[in-house]
Amino acid sequence: MAEIDRVAHIQAEWARERPDLDVSAVGVIGRLHRLAGHLTDELVAVYAEHGLTEGDFDVLATLRRAGAPYEWSAGELAERTMITTGGMTKRLDRLEQKGFVTRRASEADARGRVVALTAHGREVIDTAFADHMANERRLLDLLPAEDRERLEAVLTKWLAHFE
Repeated sequence: MAEIDRVAHIQAEWARERPDLDVSAVGVIGRLHRLAGHLTDELVAVYAEHGLTEGDFDVLATLRRAGAPYEWSAGELAERTMITTGGMTKRLDRLEQKGFVTRRASEADARGRVVALTAHGREVIDTAFADHMANERRLLDLLPAEDRERLEAVLTKWLAHFE
């Protein structure tokens, strides 16, 4: 029998109030929504240990994944992180002030800017990413290996419908 949680109570209340509707989707969507919030809290706590916000981590990790020389144009960086260019500017200002990135004029487009990871930024993201991976492993280890594999397959299939 499924464990009774807040979502199950919500489903039962809706089933009572609106017996004409199928509220079974709340069981999946509601739990995913609640789980996403809990997971975000767990992930953000690790970023904060390194003086990073979730957005900071995203930008630094994207630059680190770029490979040497660890740089992208500001536009490419915004596209790869799915952040608006305005939002990216604010993040880059903050990251530059902390010494994690530098910005310079693009050689290909004088109006464009190239963002590069500094040695200090690389050190910070390498340490933060190692801790992030350990944290994600800890969170996934709450489930048996068989469940993790099935969950990844189901989520991959479902996500494909949106992306």
